[in-house]
Amino acid sequence: MGSMSPVLVVALLAVAGVIGDYFIKLAGHGPRYIDTKWFVLGLVIYAATAFGWFWVMKHIKLSSLGVIYSLTTVLLLVGIGIFVFHEKMNVYEIIGTIGAIGSVVLLSRFV
Repeated sequence: MGSMSPVLVVALLAVAGVIGDYFIKLAGHGPRYIDTKWFVLGLVIYAATAFGWFWVMKHIKLSSLGVIYSLTTVLLLVGIGIFVFHEKMNVYEIIGTIGAIGSVVLLSRFV
């Protein structure tokens, strides 16, 4: 991770977190109360990101990290909800998502 941008690493960690979220959602999505294999896989992915978070927190302000991570995670989860789980968005959720995209654009100019 030596020469990688901390902002890029935060985005990659968000992607890893969303992949973990996907497996956790999958664990509870079937007919069983919990599908243990998907739950454990999601848990392992979450745990593996701890090393990346340690590095990122040494190189970027926590407030910037929080905003970048939150917005990236929200946008990725919206995409998974729509395209994988076929969830529908109402007009307020669409407006909120557009606002989140605008926030990412603005923040990326000033971080």
